[in-house]
Amino acid sequence: MLLHFVVVLFSEKHTERVREVLGEVKVVIQSYMVGLLIETSCVAALNSIGLLILNVQYAVLLGIMAAILNLIPYIGGLVATLLTVLITFSNNPELSVILGVVGIFLLVQFIDNNVFVPLIVASKVQVNALVSIVGVLIGGALAGVSGMFLSIPAIAIMKVIFDRVDSLRPWGVLLGDQTPEDKGSSLFRLPRRRKKAKAVEE
Repeated sequence: MLLHFVVVLFSEKHTERVREVLGEVKVVIQSYMVGLLIETSCVAALNSIGLLILNVQYAVLLGIMAAILNLIPYIGGLVATLLTVLITFSNNPELSVILGVVGIFLLVQFIDNNVFVPLIVASKVQVNALVSIVGVLIGGALAGVSGMFLSIPAIAIMKVIFDRVDSLRPWGVLLGDQTPEDKGSSLFRLPRRRKKAKAVEE
């Protein structure tokens, strides 16, 4: 009913385009959720392997919990590290093990931020990294943790709408992760063609 409501908000001549946009929005949200699931699974596996190597008690459970908390931007990784350090310290107060846990979490965070998020999550929604970071900060300022979590899919939905509205298409390009060279655009080749045309005229 909600989808039908959105469709009938617009005149009949736009019905096909509205349905197309709604279909793309659905695909973007599904892709984002799949990307998050894959990223979380990878982070959980790396956390668990690292903690198992250190012989930390409840290594797999702590690794999975840390990966789930990692879904919360910025704050989640810090909370996961502190929680794991506290539990590890209560069972094994050796300084070398504590430092090892912190080191593993920092390494996994580095891999996640520089490999998993750009290659898995961002590629699913086709939003560039700068816009993603700014969106997360604005979402956090407006709605706290939930705003951070929902900011990237919200930007992805905006991009889908912008790409389908002629007057807003430049904003869709700004939010996207593809340059004119990636799309095979002739945008950067226009000056060269003009130079050639001038040479022919002369």
